[in-house]
Amino acid sequence: MRWSLLIPLLLGTPLWAADWDVPNRAGAINEILTQAADGDTLRLSPGVYTEQLVLDRPVTIDGLGQATIDGQGAGSVITVTGPGVTIRGLRVIGSGSDHEGIDSGIKLTKTATAPQVLNNVLIGNLYGVDIHGAKDSLVKGNRIEGRQDRRMNARGNGVYVWSAPGAVVEDNDIQYGRDGIFVNSSKKNAFRNNLFRDLRFAVHYMYADNSEVSANVSIGNDLGYAVMFTKRVRVTDNVSINDREHGVMLNYANQSVISGNVVVGAQEKCTFLYNANKNEFTDNWFEGCGIGIHFTAGSDRNRIVGNAFVGNRTQVKYVSTKWVEWSEEGRGNYWSDFAAYDVDGDGIADAPYRPNDSMDHVLWTQPSAKLLLGSPAVQLVRWSQSAFPALLPGGVMDSHPLMIAPKPPAIKKVPHE
Repeated sequence: MRWSLLIPLLLGTPLWAADWDVPNRAGAINEILTQAADGDTLRLSPGVYTEQLVLDRPVTIDGLGQATIDGQGAGSVITVTGPGVTIRGLRVIGSGSDHEGIDSGIKLTKTATAPQVLNNVLIGNLYGVDIHGAKDSLVKGNRIEGRQDRRMNARGNGVYVWSAPGAVVEDNDIQYGRDGIFVNSSKKNAFRNNLFRDLRFAVHYMYADNSEVSANVSIGNDLGYAVMFTKRVRVTDNVSINDREHGVMLNYANQSVISGNVVVGAQEKCTFLYNANKNEFTDNWFEGCGIGIHFTAGSDRNRIVGNAFVGNRTQVKYVSTKWVEWSEEGRGNYWSDFAAYDVDGDGIADAPYRPNDSMDHVLWTQPSAKLLLGSPAVQLVRWSQSAFPALLPGGVMDSHPLMIAPKPPAIKKVPHE
């Protein structure tokens, strides 16, 4: 026997796969599924098919960009329970509205090993794609538009990932619904090159260790990238444009890398850390936010180097009685409000930068004191602290501020640059 013939047999895959042309009539897809063998492809004729599918063995359903499957408002439209299934080129509509059952356009169950959902359009389903325990799933190149007929928190997610190690979600355009990608109790996932608009969170992580969020774009959502109760996540080269609350939020998130991200125009905070420790923030660009970066609830031992803080109303909010150094090996961060000088021309300012003083601490705890900002007494206190740094209460200090703001490659995705 020739080796080229033996290999497919050893792998358990069919040697010859058939293509089936499915006519556009009621029940035609399920009818042909009963005749198809493992590895076969069903090519759907143009038109609308009003049926629900359960795919329990390796087959490909190809809509060729012209076929629509309508679940008619009950349950999930397509459910995958078997290994090696591919769904591509379909328009999927008409899921049910049950959150308990997670009614979805496409549901990938825990027995659905290595399913692929490619280049589909999913419109108006409660959940777009539910990766519910399916290992090594690939959801790529899809356009997912969620519900708009409910308040945002009562809608479903574009992609829901639960206990699905190895899941990859990339190159998708996700709009409306609740969260773009919501992850719960799943590890070793990768979310790359997705576009998120008009959502609550673009990416929402809960208990999802050892994962990657990279090169995504979040525009006009309530919050961009939220990492919660998670360790060792790489959040890199993402963009957040005009997200209303925060661009990046870490809540009980530890030992993670946040690098090369661009956050522009978040109304509240470019970055917010709540009890987040031992994380690395390097080479990020934080611009035009209410607060550039806010630390609270004991966030400690975070490395902050090589970032650019540009035109934020408050660059840093960090309450502490001790000094925390934000530079290492002679390199710190860039601060747009620092009137720095560099006599030796080495690109590093010749004086340290301290973003907060004691008046900032008063204003954070007593907001009504803002009425006194222009008073001579306040100005005298601030002048005294600048002249005598020993009077400062503690907080952030950058001993080696950068003279020129380093721009991460992801800034090219921001329209005004």
